[in-house]
Amino acid sequence: MKIRVGVVGPEDSVRHILALGREHSELEMTPYIYKETKETENIIREYQADIDLWFFSGQAPYYFARSKGLIRDENAHYPPLYGSSLLGTLLEAHIREGGFQHASLDTIQQSELDTLRNTYFLGDLNIHSFSYNEYEPAEEIIRFHKKLYEEGKTQVALTCVLEVYERLKENGIPCYRVVPSPVAIKLVLRYLKERGQSNWYKRSQIAIMGLEVMHSASSLDEQHFTYEMKRHELEIKQVLLDYAEKVQGSFVQIGDGLFFIYTTRGEMDMHFQEASMHSLIEEARIHSKLKVRIGIGYGLTAYDAEQNVRLALQYARNKETSPVVSVDEKKQIQEHLSGSGEETISYQQRKWGDEWEERFKDAKISPAIVSKIEYLSKHYQKNIVTAQEISRWLKNTERNSRRIMSELERLGLAKVTGEEQPGQRGRPRKVYELQL
Repeated sequence: MKIRVGVVGPEDSVRHILALGREHSELEMTPYIYKETKETENIIREYQADIDLWFFSGQAPYYFARSKGLIRDENAHYPPLYGSSLLGTLLEAHIREGGFQHASLDTIQQSELDTLRNTYFLGDLNIHSFSYNEYEPAEEIIRFHKKLYEEGKTQVALTCVLEVYERLKENGIPCYRVVPSPVAIKLVLRYLKERGQSNWYKRSQIAIMGLEVMHSASSLDEQHFTYEMKRHELEIKQVLLDYAEKVQGSFVQIGDGLFFIYTTRGEMDMHFQEASMHSLIEEARIHSKLKVRIGIGYGLTAYDAEQNVRLALQYARNKETSPVVSVDEKKQIQEHLSGSGEETISYQQRKWGDEWEERFKDAKISPAIVSKIEYLSKHYQKNIVTAQEISRWLKNTERNSRRIMSELERLGLAKVTGEEQPGQRGRPRKVYELQL
């Protein structure tokens, strides 16, 4: 098994990373070299299908790609710049320039500078720092160094960005480049190796997709055992057989109106990305005139996956629309809201720890409901809510949401902070502060 790693950065940095990566035979490393940070976007868009994990040469390309929504924490990393990296560059600059007292520095965090000063004696050296957490355009960084140099406040510029380094040199400003240390690069290579192996085993997990026909009470009584219903189910079978072939799975009918497809997590995740789950629901409806729901279960064993797919279908039955719900091996529940494969509500079936267990011993609501409200509260960045808002979030009745909020208040997970008048008429609504 080879883990495909794309190395993105300026040529010298990429070559250095590739040289250090030779000792990891499990990594198949491919260089992607750019002149300017903004070229990162085109690189990832063009080659993302060929790569398992991304190794960025530094903070700038990593966060530029993050700002474009091209990567996630799970599939990309970069070597952080520690004080030791800066110390080597300071020594080089000091020798070449014959000494200096004032310098400008970008990217490296102030906390690293403070640690460096507390660890090593730097004398009366004064460093003007331009620290930032994510991504800053090269023009802003160049402007920072240039202004200080032209005002006579610095004698040397220290930068972590190649583009900045080249532009400052062109302007005749003494400039030195700070690069990640070999130790930092080796740590990232080890991390990517472990992450890649973990992802490979995860993709090999068993996945079961369950598709269930959604019956109303009347249709269940009138049509369940009719020839017409059987013909509709034959249409669904045809659609599912085609889909099973697409995901390289095995198709089984479990009972009337319930079908399972056995495959792997890697196949299932790939088809989630292609938004094919929601198109499958629509295709089944068009061919068979029946509404269906989909549940997906993941597990280390076939038994675990089957337990989880049944749990997913159980959660899906609480939805009025045709939903897609998945449950993984950690009992993490995801409701996939659209065909994008990205818009999901994620929550836990259970909460861990003695405190949660004690709180929910006699509770009239499940931990899953609380976990879902917690997720939605963070998603909407809203901690002050009414029962009406919770009703919209959970897509249930306002009466049921009032019951949920009362129970949260009793459990100490919400408190009433006031009331609001919905209009000229009607009872005031309680306003709650969530304390999850």
